Formats: sequence, structure tokens, C-alpha cells
Amino acid sequence: MSTIPRNVSLSQPDEQIDPRDDQEPSSDERPRKRKRRSTSHLKQVPPTLEQREHIKAAAERYVRDLGKDRPFSKSELEAMGRELLASLGLEECYLGFTMVLLGNFFWKRQMVAIPFERRMLLLPHCLKHAEGCPADYNEFGLDCETCGACSIADYKVKAEQLGYKVLVAEGSPIVLKIIVEGYVDGIVGVACLNVLEKAIDKVLLAGVPSYAIPLHSGDCKNTSLDEAWVWDVLEVYEPLPDQRTAGYIPLMREGKRLFDKEEFDRLLPPLRIGQTQTPRSPLAKTEEIARDWLANGGKRFRPFITLAAWDARLGGEATRLDPSNPAPLDIPDAVKKSAIAIEAFHKASLVHDDIQDDDQYRYGEETLHRRHGVGMAINVGDYLIGMGYRLLAECHVDGDPLAVSDIVQRMSLAHIKLCEGQGAEMEWTNHPSLDLTPLDAMQIYALKTSPAFEAALYAGLRLSGDIAPYEEMIPAFCRHLGVGFQILNDLKDWRGDVRNKVITGQDAMALRPTLLLAMAIKAASPEQRTILENVLKGDPDSPLQRLELLKLIFEQTDAFNQAEMLVEKSRERAEALADAVQPESLRHYLYFLIDTVLAPEEGAAEPENGPVLVSLSFPEES
Repeated sequence: MSTIPRNVSLSQPDEQIDPRDDQEPSSDERPRKRKRRSTSHLKQVPPTLEQREHIKAAAERYVRDLGKDRPFSKSELEAMGRELLASLGLEECYLGFTMVLLGNFFWKRQMVAIPFERRMLLLPHCLKHAEGCPADYNEFGLDCETCGACSIADYKVKAEQLGYKVLVAEGSPIVLKIIVEGYVDGIVGVACLNVLEKAIDKVLLAGVPSYAIPLHSGDCKNTSLDEAWVWDVLEVYEPLPDQRTAGYIPLMREGKRLFDKEEFDRLLPPLRIGQTQTPRSPLAKTEEIARDWLANGGKRFRPFITLAAWDARLGGEATRLDPSNPAPLDIPDAVKKSAIAIEAFHKASLVHDDIQDDDQYRYGEETLHRRHGVGMAINVGDYLIGMGYRLLAECHVDGDPLAVSDIVQRMSLAHIKLCEGQGAEMEWTNHPSLDLTPLDAMQIYALKTSPAFEAALYAGLRLSGDIAPYEEMIPAFCRHLGVGFQILNDLKDWRGDVRNKVITGQDAMALRPTLLLAMAIKAASPEQRTILENVLKGDPDSPLQRLELLKLIFEQTDAFNQAEMLVEKSRERAEALADAVQPESLRHYLYFLIDTVLAPEEGAAEPENGPVLVSLSFPEES
């Protein structure tokens, strides 16, 4: 059996792999991660079919005897990929390709055990013949026709005959949402290595059986692939006799199900709607808006944190269930109501944030204050807070009368911290100055972002038993998680062409106290400080010119790279706390949160090398 090296710096290719390859790794060991470098040089596809088949066969042999009780993280796949390439005497430029194949054979047995009608075939639009393609795009991607100009129709027709859902699109941001919604349980995907690398972070970490066929290039036009590799799995179905790999899809689906009408009305019955004698009664209006806002929109990440923390503390039973089973999970109503309460508090904060920031859109629609007026939106936000505490008051834990009061206290402290952080941000925005320090910015981040993670994690763990073993870990872990997450949002705010002011520098243009700005102020020369001071005063008049000046100074002061290093520090500190946690199922869950919330974006440390496309991440603030 191959041994996975667990204690190497996976982003430092010049470091030596640990020689203890004769020891069987325990399932709770984990590789260390340090600052990531650009990985573009690691994404070459072997130029000949013979080379590709050689790596494919080796990857299948390597994975054959590995334990499959839990998914591998991207870092573990990277370590295995380096080991496999070294054993084959091949260059590291094929690392991304090798990682994809290792992931394929880890999941293949479970992938082909999924019925065809529960699978998705994901094809890239760049497989089409660019000149003369008669197909148009609809809301689900390319509306492919059978014209014989390219191979898309061949796969699409056969897959649909078998029962697959087929999506031809420019990427996969929608894929995890489709899976969580319960439409499919596994993916056969074709994509370039850049897209597949991001899929590892978003899809494989969640435990979704997937099989990927890499394109030969990432040119995004008239691309090609090894077509036989598609047929290797497309038509194959073999029931699975052995144990299923643990994954979080059942809990993600349960988090979504809490807000389906039947379950939502059961757990949170309406008080006014349907009780009045007058149609469209003013008495029911606030509740109507609040319930609609709570039940729709967003990724339900915070409710998932609560549900999964409860399950992980008790052994992670739900992660081993068959995701295709539509039956609700056996989770107490107290845990479900707490999870909805977390979302109610979060949605209330979004309503108030949108008013304070005068944001125009949320979830692709106009914000509540634009639709219903500022006064009504404030009232709806307050109502949502009341709904949250109503839900908590209805929770009952047999034999533990203090559980609910402990959770209520933690929620109230989270509210106070959130308001302190938001207030500090607004105060600085109203009176911007060069007195902002990196510590100031990070304290604001810790107050604005960490409390929501902390409240969600605390609720799940407290409802599962005595909180004493985790009392100190929870706030420290969530502080590192929240700060790292907010720094990544800082970096994401600058990804994209600086001249596209719709997607670039939004927080900077709103004069928010970001860490990038604070670090630039700290490292700036007298001349640069003068420029920064003028930008804060609104000089020059052109917003675009101010953005360009800020970006230039951020690059000159190395703020982007310094911020990326701080994300890595947050990651390492959170991992150090997780390392000491028991039981093992909870420790792996904390690792999952770290890998998901702090998933590095491609090119994050190198925005000066060119524009980086904005991409969606699973736990973003929505």
C-alpha cells in the first residue's frame, strides 16, 4: 500500500518528502500547509496519449489500496501526486494532471455505483466548434444541437438516453448548488486543469463522487480530450458493495431542507399569515416579507455549520449516509431550530448592512430597503432577530436545562461583537485617516466576521453535550477562520481588471477600513502616504483613477503578498487548534471548515501579474 507523506510543505516543491514511507498513516494525520505559490507551471498535460495513459495506469495502481473512509484534501492529493511523479521519474509540471487522475480513481468505484439518472455530465463550452456553431446559450448553458460539428452532441445524446442531467457551461459555480438541491449525486466532468483544480476545493472536499477528464489545453476554443476516457465511465453502472466514503452532502442537503416550505412551516409556524380575516392585511406584511427573505436566497452555510458540528461531535454518522436517500436526517428539532435561528440572525445583519452601505442588490435582486423602503427594511431586520430568539426559546434539551441559555448568551455576545465591528467600520468610513493600522483592521474583521462562525459552531457543539472541552477552542478557532476569510475577501475584491469598476475594488471605493489599505499605509513612503491621503479625500475626482492609484501603491508596498501570508498564518493557527480536538470526526470537520472557508484563490498572491477572474466560493457572505 502506498504511503501518503503527511508532514511536508506541499507548496514548496524543493522540500524533501518525509522518508518514513514504511509506516501506515493513521486516518487522523494531516499534512501541513504553508504559503502557496502560483501553480500555473504545474498544469501541463502530457503531450502524447502514451504518456497520459502511463500516468493514468500508475494513478489507478497507487489509489487501489488506499483507505477510502474519508475524502482526501487538496493538500493530501498534492502530496500523493508529487510522490507518484517521483516514482515515475516525471517532472512536476504534470502535478495538476496527476492529482486529477488520483482523485478520479479514488472516487471511480463510488461514481459508477450511482444510477445514471442521479448523475450529471458537465461539458465545457470550449469543446464546441467555434466557427459556425448553431447552438445558443440558455440559463443552463449551451443549448446543444446534433449537427456533427463537434463531439459535444455525441456525449450529450448518449448521456441523456441513459438518464444523465447534462450541463454545457463555462465553468462549474452552479454544480455544488445543483448537488445540494438534491438533483444529482455524482459528476462526470470535462474541463481544463485550472477549472478542475478549483473543483477539488469546492466539490471533492464535500465528498461528491466525481470523475474528471482533463482537456488537452486551456485555450478555451476548439479544445480536445481523450474521448475514450469519457466512455470509460459514462455507460458503466456497478452497484457498490463496500462502505461509502464519508461526505458532507447529506448535511448540506438537510441545511437546505430546513427552509423548504413544509419543514420551514413546521419548525417556524407563521403567527400572522393566514390568521387575519382581511386579504393582504397590514398586520401580516412584516412577517410575510421576513419569512420570504429568510426562506429564500443564500447558501445556508451557517445552518450547515450547526448541523454538521452536532453530528461530528457525536461521531459523524450523517456523513456516512447515502446522499441519494431522500429521507430527512435524524436530527433533533432543537438543533434544527438553532440552525434556522443562526440564519435568521445572519439575514437580519444583511438587511441592516445593505441599508448602512446603501447596497442595491442582494441575491441578484433589489435589496429590501430599495423594494420596501428603509423604514420597513429596518423593521424586517428587527423582526428577524425576534424570530431567531423565538426559535431558541422553543428549543428543549432533555437532561440539560442550561443548554439553551448558554446558546442564547453566546448569540447575544455575537450580536454585540458584530455591532461593534460594524460601528467601527462606519466610524472610520465617515472619518477616514492614515491612522488605520493592520491591527485595527484585523480587530474589525474579528468582530464583524468571526462571531457568526462562532455562534453557529458553538450551538451545534453545545447541543451535543458538555461544552467544557471546547470552550476555549471555539472562539480562538473562529477568530482565525473569520479573519482569514475576510482577508481573502479583501484580495477577491481586487481580482479582475481594475478598469472594470463593477467588480474591482468595491470596498476600497466605499472607503472601508481594509487590511490591504492598512498594510499599505504602514509600509508607505512619505510620497505614497500623500497619495493615499488624497485618495481618501476623493482626489482625483475619477473613481477609476483612484482605484488605479490604490492598486499601484498596494503593489509597491507588497500589501497583496503580505495579506496572503496572513491568510496562511490564520490557516496554520486554526489547524493547530483543530489538531488537538477529539473525537476524530469533529477534528476532520474542523479541517473541512478550514479548507472550505480558507480555500486559496488561484493567483491570490500575484495580482500584479495580470487580471484574475472573479469566482464564486462556497461560504461567501450571502
